[in-house]
This record gives sequence, structure tokens and C-alpha cells, in this order.
Amino acid sequence: MSAREANRIADEKNLDLVKINPGSTPPVCKIMNYGKFKFDAAKREKDAKKNQKVTDLKEIWLSMTIDTHDLETKAKQCIKFLKAGDKVKVSIRMRGRQQAHASLGVDVMNEFYEIVKDASNMDKKPMTEGRNILMILSPKK
Repeated sequence: MSAREANRIADEKNLDLVKINPGSTPPVCKIMNYGKFKFDAAKREKDAKKNQKVTDLKEIWLSMTIDTHDLETKAKQCIKFLKAGDKVKVSIRMRGRQQAHASLGVDVMNEFYEIVKDASNMDKKPMTEGRNILMILSPKK
């Protein structure tokens, strides 16, 4: 039907003529209460945002000379973060002469990953970046 006739019908019913798909030929329109439509759309968007899970990036610091029990304690904390759905950034800061032996820090990182591998996936392998060695873990689905 013509746009003029559709507008007349909408005015008789005290409703609005809303273009649903203006790009098609002919444009698709609907007679509805536009204020209520906007309110319902905003409400649906708000509910969708409320049910969304935001993942945080938690950080765990290790040292190159960490002992096994301390490593296990840090791994337990890492598993707790992963089970909560957060990503974990594991890092080691090398000090002084430790920078000459960065491979030892990478070995510590790999040992840490062996402990937490049941609960995590490795997003970024342990790599030396300046004075730091970084590894990023994400939770397993």
C-alpha cells in the first residue's frame, strides 16, 4: 500500500508507522507504538548486558629462585583465578645477573604450567621481553 494510506491508518489507531527495513524495495513498515518498542529494546539490551561475564586479567609474580612449595602455592592461587573464569598473566622480573640466564626463568614458567595445565590453556608461551618473562593462561572450557 502507499505510504500516505499507511500513515492515515496509523493516525486513526493513534500509533506510529515505523520503517523496519528501509533498504528493501518496497520498504517494509509496521504500525506500532514506537515509544513502547524503544523501551522494550532498551530493556532487552540491559538484560543482555547484565548476563554478560567480563573476564579480568589477574597477575601472578614468580621469581627465578622460587622453591617448589612456593610454586605450588602460587599454582593453587592461579587455578582459583582460572576456575572463576579469569585469564592469568604469569610474570618473572629478572634482576641483575639473572638477565644473563633467562632460560632458567623460562624453565620455571614451564614447570609452573605443568602444575596448572589441567585447568588452563597457554595463550602466550613464556617469552623474554626486556627484564620480564611473561606467559598468559586462559581457563579451559
